[in-house]
Amino acid sequence: MINTDYIIIGCGLAGIALCEKLRGEGKSFIVYDNNSQQSSIVAAGLYNPVILKRFSQVWKAEEQLRLALPMYSKIEKDLGIKIDYPLRILRRFTSIEEQNLWFSASDKPKLQDFLSTRLIKNNHNLIDAPFGFGEVLQAGRLDTSYLISKYKAFLKEQTRLIEEKFQYDKITFDAEALRYGNIKAKYIVFSEGFGVKHNPYFYHLPLNGTKGEVLTLRIPDLKIDYAIKSSVFVIPIGTDLYKVGSTYSHNDKTNQPTKEGRSELLTKLNRFLKTNYEIVEHLAGVRPTVKDRRPLVGRHPEQSNLFVLNGLGSRGVMVAPYVTENLFNHIAYGQELDPEIDIKRFT
Repeated sequence: MINTDYIIIGCGLAGIALCEKLRGEGKSFIVYDNNSQQSSIVAAGLYNPVILKRFSQVWKAEEQLRLALPMYSKIEKDLGIKIDYPLRILRRFTSIEEQNLWFSASDKPKLQDFLSTRLIKNNHNLIDAPFGFGEVLQAGRLDTSYLISKYKAFLKEQTRLIEEKFQYDKITFDAEALRYGNIKAKYIVFSEGFGVKHNPYFYHLPLNGTKGEVLTLRIPDLKIDYAIKSSVFVIPIGTDLYKVGSTYSHNDKTNQPTKEGRSELLTKLNRFLKTNYEIVEHLAGVRPTVKDRRPLVGRHPEQSNLFVLNGLGSRGVMVAPYVTENLFNHIAYGQELDPEIDIKRFT
């Protein structure tokens, strides 16, 4: 019989954040992952404290960045890898009115640290941006795919990763703990993304799922070291490669790329990019989104040692460490969860 403190289901951004928290607290854990969920791998990985459609602050942006950036830095050090790339984000303005809205927003106390007050003129002959750009501060890109592959290898070395489908019906409960096969654990935390819809303990939660498609393009003549946000993002990832995304589909819940998604992305890109490119890769995944745009975190109402850590939406890079900190403090120290993320709000 193997004894462990936690069993974690899922090794995406939420699962990794929980692993890191447990490692730091000296807790034992085992992770189950079968690569069924792709949203963390497909994600472009941009972390950005501003909602650039409305020029408003991301929910709890300061708290999220304060926890996220040190965590990713520690992973880089411990695993000997590079995953965090600070990156300028330039928001392309489409009118004088948008410029005015930007500068009005930049005067607000909560946004002063994140929005530059300098209008950046466009000097790139391959980009159509007659009204210029506004710059987002404290932003960057996390190489999520590389992080997940390297972190899984790290867990394998420690014999903490089991790469197979988790069988919910094999959980048995007793007065002090729970058992799964030959593993005895104190808690199970389900961080399985959209896969929670198949989870008999938490399938009832209002996780809708939003499909996103992302292209990787080779654009040899572009030569930019900053991200552009217009109707799509263009994110440099090195060697003349750029991520372009993303779509939002509420009906299709598959991980299969579509012609419609590719067409939508390229149509929007062609409105402001005036050069040739080559499609290198086209990926899709279902984001674990919630109707009120807040994560789903908490304890099962009947089985007190089962928990959910989910619903990170399209901002998992930033939000995962914050909600993980909340959940761990709730389990270990009995602290109340942030009511905005507690699943009790839906009961």
